[in-house]
Amino acid sequence: MRFLLPTLLAICAVPVADAQTIGRCQIRSGTQCVSANLRGAALPKANLAISDLSRADLSGADLTEARLDRAKLGQANFQRANLTQASLERARMRGANLTGATLVRANFSAADLQGASLGEADLSNAVLNGTSLRYARMQSAKLRGASLEGADLTGADLRGADLEGADLRGARLEKANLQGADLTGAKLEKATFRGATVQGCTGCPKPAAP
Repeated sequence: MRFLLPTLLAICAVPVADAQTIGRCQIRSGTQCVSANLRGAALPKANLAISDLSRADLSGADLTEARLDRAKLGQANFQRANLTQASLERARMRGANLTGATLVRANFSAADLQGASLGEADLSNAVLNGTSLRYARMQSAKLRGASLEGADLTGADLRGADLEGADLRGARLEKANLQGADLTGAKLEKATFRGATVQGCTGCPKPAAP
């Protein structure tokens, strides 16, 4: 038995390659997994910083507290994924689908989400300072308590969005659609609303008289 025990310990010490690989995608910083199928993957606290996951399918995936800083995520599918407290600073996410995703307390500082779909996503207390959300589709999104200081929401569709208590200081909301949105208690100093649609919006500044 004393000869067998070291052998068993050695076998147990060998890392399992599959534990870090899903399909052909290695789960590590800087990985190249364009168009990868990671649907429903369990990736809590995964380090995928500076990776290329463009057009990847991460729908329903668990990315709680994952690191995706500076990652390429253009047109990736995060529908119904869980990115609670994930870090996506300076991530490139143009055209990404985050419909219905859980993004509570996630950090999107300076990320590029131009044209992204965020309808019904939960961004409560998320950080989106300096983030580009130009022409993003954010209907009925939950942004209560979110920080959007200096964010660019030009042309964004925020119909029915909940922005109660959000920080929108210095944000650009030109031509945004805020019909039916709730900005109760939001910080709006130096935010611009030129050309925005504000009918039925609670807490929105009144449109300037012609």
